[in-house]
Amino acid sequence: MERKIKIVRIINRFNIGGPTFNATYLTHYLPKNYETILIGGVPDDGEKDSLHILKEHGIEPIIIPELSRSIHPLKDGKAYFRIKQIIREYNPDIVHTHASKAGLLGRLAAQKLNIPVIVHTFHGHVFHSYFGKFKTEFFKNIERYIAKKSSGIIAISKQQKIELGEVHKIAPPKKIQVIPLGFQLEQFIDARRLSRATVRAKYDIAKNEVALAIVGRLAPIKDHAYFLEVIERLAGKINNPLHVFIVGDGSERAAIEKRLMQITSGTIKITMTSWILDIATFNAGMDIMCLTSKNEGTPVSLIEAQASGLPVVSTDVGGVRDIVVDGKSGFVIKRGNIETYVEKLRLLVENRELREKYGTFGQQFVRQQFSYQRLVADMDRYYKTLIKNE
Repeated sequence: MERKIKIVRIINRFNIGGPTFNATYLTHYLPKNYETILIGGVPDDGEKDSLHILKEHGIEPIIIPELSRSIHPLKDGKAYFRIKQIIREYNPDIVHTHASKAGLLGRLAAQKLNIPVIVHTFHGHVFHSYFGKFKTEFFKNIERYIAKKSSGIIAISKQQKIELGEVHKIAPPKKIQVIPLGFQLEQFIDARRLSRATVRAKYDIAKNEVALAIVGRLAPIKDHAYFLEVIERLAGKINNPLHVFIVGDGSERAAIEKRLMQITSGTIKITMTSWILDIATFNAGMDIMCLTSKNEGTPVSLIEAQASGLPVVSTDVGGVRDIVVDGKSGFVIKRGNIETYVEKLRLLVENRELREKYGTFGQQFVRQQFSYQRLVADMDRYYKTLIKNE
């Protein structure tokens, strides 16, 4: 009988986002010769927890309340010792961490206990647009140190590998493996056909209205101020009625609500929905998806949008160009070119045939590139390579 390969998988927190999906699918779908326990912290204020995703897959995680995104020496110390205790008791072959805080505490604990294989996935990074120069360099040096102690580093896009290996020099490029995210996309594809009319009726979207959404944390890094500037400029350029949805919650909610009061247009309605758990059904009622972030890893909302048959318009950040084919499934625009962003969005708002053409291409593209089956197969191969090289 083949020996089980034991994995301790650790993520920052169980909130809605790519890390939860990635950790869940790898915990549940890896071949039967793997045995995994999943550890994570709690969401930040304003975030929705993602425990329902784990429950749907029959996963009982170990929750460490002290493990959180923000820096807190006392809580971080408690989280470290709890993680170290779990690793010691479980005695895994692999410790695989996801995102920054889990990556720091989990890898330090695994190194201390001489775990054979230590892997880290960068789902994003904080090396620009988050902090000042001194603090950013401090975090880079920490990441460089623990990267040396890691068996392997995973980037979730080709662009992210370039940033980690060549731009910020966190680890040598040869040590960084690109393994894109993977998802269960069938629900998004099916919902477009089954739920579109119901969703549009629920949100009072008229037949002649174009429904446009932005999905994500209401946080400075997502730059909803940029998005609302786009919408305000767009209002003066279109005749089509437009219904805009801001989906999510977070620290910037009050500022966004205040800004909305300044946008007056008879052709545009704007609705804030807070978090929506069944995003596949919600997407079915939309026509276009936007993203205006200052920094991203691989934005899940754009993969899900394309699976739903929606064209997307996004700022050119992180791994966006690896998941959106510019000029075929949507438009990817340099952040400084806000007028270009407005113009490309106008093209989609006013041209239904173009929306359908881009939506069809995007749906086919993400089905081929971002299935959970591909994710699991890639990770299985990578784990075996690392174990072999130990």
